[in-house]
Amino acid sequence: MKKAYLNIILAACLWGCIGLFLKLLTAAGLTSMQGVALRSLLGGLFYGLFLLFTDRQALRISPRDWYCFFGTGVCSLLFFNWCYFNAITLSSMSVAAVLLYTSPVFVTLMSALLFQEAITPVKIAALAITFAGCTLVTGLFPLGQESISLRVILLGLGSGFGYALYSIFSKFILKKYSSSTITFYTIVFCALFSVPLSGIQNSLTALTDWRAWAGALGMGVLCCALPYHLYTAGLREAEPGKAAILSTIEPFAAAGLGILVLHEAVTPYKLLGMAAILGAVLLLNLPAKK
Repeated sequence: MKKAYLNIILAACLWGCIGLFLKLLTAAGLTSMQGVALRSLLGGLFYGLFLLFTDRQALRISPRDWYCFFGTGVCSLLFFNWCYFNAITLSSMSVAAVLLYTSPVFVTLMSALLFQEAITPVKIAALAITFAGCTLVTGLFPLGQESISLRVILLGLGSGFGYALYSIFSKFILKKYSSSTITFYTIVFCALFSVPLSGIQNSLTALTDWRAWAGALGMGVLCCALPYHLYTAGLREAEPGKAAILSTIEPFAAAGLGILVLHEAVTPYKLLGMAAILGAVLLLNLPAKK
């Protein structure tokens, strides 16, 4: 397996840890969107300091390229988080997660249009298997019986579309900037717009709780700066469509952590869904026939 695909899989596994740190934030009294603001603030701060001492060149960009990072930071990262958390509020985690993972479909279609990336039978099979696996892992099928409103569907599809835009925007910017530069300014733009929207200034007392800082640091460094750096680096060589499908190993990792750390229930359907997601990842990495 290529190093690029390993980077993407590792990034997805780190994203799968978000739930653990989000529990700390909510326990401290912060909302999900305030968690996004803290995540991007601390992620940008620590990653910026890291680049300051290791690769100062990565901090330099041309001012006229601001719109590229507005695309990755606001149109993608912030927009998908806003849609995703609103979908969770109006429905459930399982419904929102399944709708979020429509993102590989958007990436595959846009990559075919913009990058002439082939839509192969293997990709179509992997997309179908991945989506089926996500519905099983999240418990939406066959146990979910809740009705889904049109607003929730639109928010869920919006989160999937916003999530997909990161791969598309990044593929364009990688022609000019390093993965470090893209990761840093994506987080910075997300922070600039998420902090005013989150209303975190009204919850300053919650920041005196150690759980708020532990959760924010975990989300900012381990679940934001590091995985986005790995994912963006992987995109330099990987096809966006394949990368998007590989990143859906995130619910596999989240479910595994839930079972091992939070002692969540193990059901045959959850295990089957995890096996399906892993199978789709392996399918994408089979040697291509000439």
